[in-house]
Amino acid sequence: MTADTDVVVIGAGAAGLAAGTRLRQAGIPFRILEATSTPGGRAATDTTTLGVPFDLGCHWLHDARANPFTGLAAKLGFRVGANNPHPRRLHLGTRFASPEERAQADVEVDQVFEAIIAAGRAGRDIPASEAAGPASRFGPLARHWLELMSAAGPDAISCVDFAFYHDTDDNWPVLDGYGALVLAAAGQLPVTLASPVTRIDHSGLRLKLETAQGTLTCRTVIVAVSTAVIASGRLAFAPALPPDLADAFAALPLGFAEKVALLFEDDVFGVPERTALDAIDLDHPARAGASALLKPGGAPAALVHVAGPEAQAIAAEGEGALVAFALDVLGAAFGVGLKTKVKRSRVTRWADMPYVGGAYSCALPGRAALRARLHEPLDERIFFAGEALGREAFSTCHGAHLSGLAAADAALAALESAR
Repeated sequence: MTADTDVVVIGAGAAGLAAGTRLRQAGIPFRILEATSTPGGRAATDTTTLGVPFDLGCHWLHDARANPFTGLAAKLGFRVGANNPHPRRLHLGTRFASPEERAQADVEVDQVFEAIIAAGRAGRDIPASEAAGPASRFGPLARHWLELMSAAGPDAISCVDFAFYHDTDDNWPVLDGYGALVLAAAGQLPVTLASPVTRIDHSGLRLKLETAQGTLTCRTVIVAVSTAVIASGRLAFAPALPPDLADAFAALPLGFAEKVALLFEDDVFGVPERTALDAIDLDHPARAGASALLKPGGAPAALVHVAGPEAQAIAAEGEGALVAFALDVLGAAFGVGLKTKVKRSRVTRWADMPYVGGAYSCALPGRAALRARLHEPLDERIFFAGEALGREAFSTCHGAHLSGLAAADAALAALESAR
């Protein structure tokens, strides 16, 4: 592949596709190169495993009232649910929590989050574990939710970064699949699949992109890949990235957050559709926690969410270990007999995918300020996009989308000024 164009977008995830839509509107020549065999990146909907749509990656319209995908969903006919009308159920290892215990757990979790946010807003870029203080009775639940939100353990979460995130109670599910919505919103774009870019040479007048199919030259590049891909050197630069920029990518690693999808022969739960479950073990507080969505789409199924270093240690034993853990959690709550009724299962492997490398970005303690560095272009011709650049919406799909639009606008401005 030896060719020339105005703009190349590297990566066809939510950010890269958004950039492509803006470039298409501008009517300039561009191409999108995607390393994997499918577009969408961490926005991916499975419609076969459970017989109903479910998302392997992003699922919730965070900050839904302001989220641009909310309007796109309405325009494209995608069903969106409101906040879950059923109260979350809490299982404590051997029994369900009483209403009083559930209320106390909520209070203790809120106290932990408030302490972390207060430290961050005060500019104390310390680990979340330090701000949270000694664990209370329901400390394992607070830890679990920190890990779900940040895909990292409390020792690896920056208080300043955590406080920077704009959180609201408006988290609405895309019932027909967020991944499917992202692809539908992008429409037809010039995406070349299975075409990883290994190096960007920005030493000359034109940028040269080295791929397995040959060299592609262009005037500007939008790099819409994960921080892990760049930090690992899987996408290299010549000359090399400035040390402060390379340090910024390394300071925002992708953590561990995966899903186990389980389809059963019949309804083994006896609960309403889309019932939410949190599970911790008060007798063994160091064990991994889990959160499950029961009967998504009305199917006799469960989506079990795990995150953080405790879950990552289980995953290191193999995919079967995560399935077994998920079944142990569900079996403790609804009876071990459900283990004999598993019809199908699927485990996400975002951490093992070489062109992803994890879940979503979380700044390391003491390094939160480096997130802003990613918004500065390289050589005035290379612009970065992705969930890590979503500003206060970082780690979300709509944050990635907005970063892609911003990167495309910056690339178009650079092209115009060069004329």
